[in-house]
Amino acid sequence: MSLNQLIDAMYELETTHREMLRTAEVKKESIIKNDTDTLIRLLNQESVILKRIQSQEVMKNEAIVSFLLERGIKSKLNLTITEISRLVFDVEDKERLQQAQMALSTTLLQLKEMNEINQKLLEQSLAFIDYSLDVLIDKPTMEPVYKHPDQRQGAVGQFGYFDSRA
Repeated sequence: MSLNQLIDAMYELETTHREMLRTAEVKKESIIKNDTDTLIRLLNQESVILKRIQSQEVMKNEAIVSFLLERGIKSKLNLTITEISRLVFDVEDKERLQQAQMALSTTLLQLKEMNEINQKLLEQSLAFIDYSLDVLIDKPTMEPVYKHPDQRQGAVGQFGYFDSRA
């Protein structure tokens, strides 16, 4: 039965997204600890997981098409699981489908929140790096190329921690 295939595909997606969530949690710790080696390894691991998610999405979509064909619907519409659940009349099957949908939705929400946290941490890290560079080299408007001291226009002022003229 294609409904069982759909439910199984949704649970496989949920499991894979849980794996992605665990990876995102480890990534958060590596960002905080500034562990770039672990971060690079995790990014490679994420790309493998994303490929698996893409193939599972294809399987889920095929199960949806198969389910719709079983019901005599030859539509090419992208129906949501909520809309599909309206086509299920057996109470137990409908309940299983809704539980799979809820599990997947919960995991996706957690993954979204973790990704937002990681994005903010990365933005803060980049802001700190920019600030550190500004302190070390002086003003961000300072030209990074050498100019003869006679050719500088009003370049008298404070230099950063490192004197760029040295």
